[in-house]
Amino acid sequence: MQSVLRDLDSTRWVHELRASGAVHEAAAARLHDLLLRVARSEAARRRSTLPDRGLEELDDLCAQAAGDATMAVIAKLGDFRGEARFTTWACKFVIFEISTRLRRHAWRHRWVETDETVWERLPDQRRSALDSIQDQEIFGALDRAIGQDLTGRQRLVFRAAVLDEVPIDVLAERLGSSRGAVYKTLHDARRKLRHALAAQGYGVKAS
Repeated sequence: MQSVLRDLDSTRWVHELRASGAVHEAAAARLHDLLLRVARSEAARRRSTLPDRGLEELDDLCAQAAGDATMAVIAKLGDFRGEARFTTWACKFVIFEISTRLRRHAWRHRWVETDETVWERLPDQRRSALDSIQDQEIFGALDRAIGQDLTGRQRLVFRAAVLDEVPIDVLAERLGSSRGAVYKTLHDARRKLRHALAAQGYGVKAS
């Protein structure tokens, strides 16, 4: 019985969002309210990762995310297959939207480093002296490969995304590019580095 009621609720959502006039407007408003609550909940969960100076702007980010997610859900109604509750499916849109905005928000006052200081910021794992020496040799080989085998853009993307852990969507925005283009650049850079390290005898499988 519960499954039947769930399916009926999902069917009602889809039917009313596909309607026109007052029925559509009311359903869209209910959807927006739901997604706004989800966005605020997700933002509260991630609050500790955000700079203090930006906390007052969280609600505005949530409202933007809910608005964009509502439009995206309505535009993609044809993709809903009923494999989960409609509300569960719809909430994925707003979680993606608010997560993207929060990552950008957290990085907006931080520079993407392009110099050599990334090596100095790598964590010290307190490993044995032998392991430390081996790590230093590998880091040295990797540093040489980055400088010699990668293009300038590949170096920037690799250092930012892998060594500095800059989120891909943030990096794409800073570079005026797309996520797909940044992923492609990163993939090509990693492939070149695997070949370079393998050629230097570090047992890295080249692909």
